[in-house]
Amino acid sequence: MPRTTGPTARTATTDAPSPAAAAAPTTDTAAARASVGSLPWEELVTSALLGTDRRPPAPRGGPAPVPADAPRALLDAAARHTVRQRAGLLPAVPGTRPEPAARDPRPALPEAARHRLARLLADRAAPSGSGRRGAAPDLTELIPQWLATANRQGYRAPAALLPALLDAARARTDLRPQALAFAGPRGLWLAGLNPDWKFALRGAASGALHPDVSDPEAVSRLWEEGLFAERVALLDAVRAQDPPAGLALLATTWPAERAEDRLMFLDSLRSGLGGDDEPFLERALSDRSRNVRATAAELLSALPESALAGRMAARAMSCVGPDRTGDTPSIAVEAPHECDAAMQRDGVAAVPPTGRGERSWWLGQLVEATPLGSWEERFGGRPAEEVVALPVADDWAGELHAAWCRAAVRQRNPRWSRALLGHPSAPPADGPGTASIAERSKLLAILDQAERASWVAEFIAAHGLSEAFQLLGVCTVPWAGPLGRAVVDALDIARDGGSYPWSFSGVMGLAERCLDPAEADRLEVLTAAQDEQEGASPGAGGYWSEAFQRLVSTLRLRAAMEAELLS
Repeated sequence: MPRTTGPTARTATTDAPSPAAAAAPTTDTAAARASVGSLPWEELVTSALLGTDRRPPAPRGGPAPVPADAPRALLDAAARHTVRQRAGLLPAVPGTRPEPAARDPRPALPEAARHRLARLLADRAAPSGSGRRGAAPDLTELIPQWLATANRQGYRAPAALLPALLDAARARTDLRPQALAFAGPRGLWLAGLNPDWKFALRGAASGALHPDVSDPEAVSRLWEEGLFAERVALLDAVRAQDPPAGLALLATTWPAERAEDRLMFLDSLRSGLGGDDEPFLERALSDRSRNVRATAAELLSALPESALAGRMAARAMSCVGPDRTGDTPSIAVEAPHECDAAMQRDGVAAVPPTGRGERSWWLGQLVEATPLGSWEERFGGRPAEEVVALPVADDWAGELHAAWCRAAVRQRNPRWSRALLGHPSAPPADGPGTASIAERSKLLAILDQAERASWVAEFIAAHGLSEAFQLLGVCTVPWAGPLGRAVVDALDIARDGGSYPWSFSGVMGLAERCLDPAEADRLEVLTAAQDEQEGASPGAGGYWSEAFQRLVSTLRLRAAMEAELLS
């Protein structure tokens, strides 16, 4: 076959480029790459996010071609842009070196306790699994207890753990008071260097957490020039040491304070409230702010010998008294028919909430502000227990007893609190005071620790745990022996009932934090899984076993934590 020559042969030969020729960019491609390299950074980012197919990296508004290898051209341009940026950086001007943190004279943590804190804080950041909790203790819930014990022992926080501690306090407001007290001056110093921890510099957790009130000049300067939160903390500190001096400090600037600030300052007078405060509070009854007037009236009503308490008692006695029409002792009620200006000045709100009648609303406020001892005199010297047991005419019993409950809490009167609580074994609806568990918990808080725990233990023994959660919340930790046993016995009864433990998860969580750790060995027997009973919820026995294993493990962990901190 003859050999082909001429142009046809040359074309056939040059149609297949060499590898070197294929790798070399054409003039058009090189120009396109150069145009991509001149794009601003924002355009490169947009192309990268949308994709080079949807947003080719080519200059807008121009006919410049898109490079054939657009993705590679985009990455090359980004690399060149980054190098240019780094090469063009100028050295930064050095800032002022921060002053060293104040010295913390508290002793260092024992080594075992330091390691324990590190584990607790590390667990806080661990992702929580879904589903059943299992038998392992919840370390996050033990941080508040650990901090409280460490603060009681007077230890200082390890410097290396301060960032994790401040992060924990940032995430959980309930941790902040204890965490910031433990962090001490170094923690506040560190918080000033990181905006994420600025919460530590606000409120009473700032440098005014424990202001020095021994220097009158410094006190006066802070009161005149300090931030609002610092001034509140200062007033609290002065009131705690010398109530009349705190009142005198407040009086120096009272007329010039804002209404919302006056309200907060009045709250500070609750500490050390006494007869010396009465003239100031009487003047505050004429304040421009309705909330300030109401708070002043509330504080005056907590002083049984105050003139306001006497005025409110006179009004209430004209509405509530012995019913002399029957053969047996009882209580007659005639609610007020109007709320005059004098009543309103003494703190009686004229307009009731939605759903409340005016007369019952006014009556409740009068009774709430009346000294409780006045009722014993009104009903012939009868003690509180007999007064609250008297029948009340015309269905006014609920309103009258509820107002007495609020008065007992406001006046912190244990005799009336005890009388209104009644016997713990009685059904709540049949009690002399209120069936509300929330109100009962407030009454319980007035009693001493031992009586409080004994009452709640008897309540649980009689009624179980279904309504005991709020009552348990006011009991001192660790729970007294009888109370702890009553809770565990009630949980055991609930397990025998065949239900799931989830209905009692709140109480179980409280038990993990509040039971005496010494109870762990006695509870070991409850960790064994029971055989499935007829009619029981499927798998309930296994869930209960896990719950009790977690309870026992947590109690033992708490015991170990305390031992480490006390070593």
